[in-house]
Amino acid sequence: MYLEIISPDKKLYSGEVKSVSLPGSEGSLGILNNHAPLISSLKNGVIKVIDNQQASHTFTIKGGVAEVLKNKIIILAE
Repeated sequence: MYLEIISPDKKLYSGEVKSVSLPGSEGSLGILNNHAPLISSLKNGVIKVIDNQQASHTFTIKGGVAEVLKNKIIILAE
């Protein structure tokens, strides 16, 4: 699945990933391949990404919005 994390200043990440954990405003979200369509607000916290090479990446955010649709995740983060 493809992930893009975009902040107001720059693109923080783009590429193929195996899983993503998000700090949803109503609780933690785990996204895997073929996830159902979703739009969620995000709260302060850490986005955890596992890429296709099993490398782990983390990004600290102050909130934002995530959209999951057809194996593509777009995160607009503060």
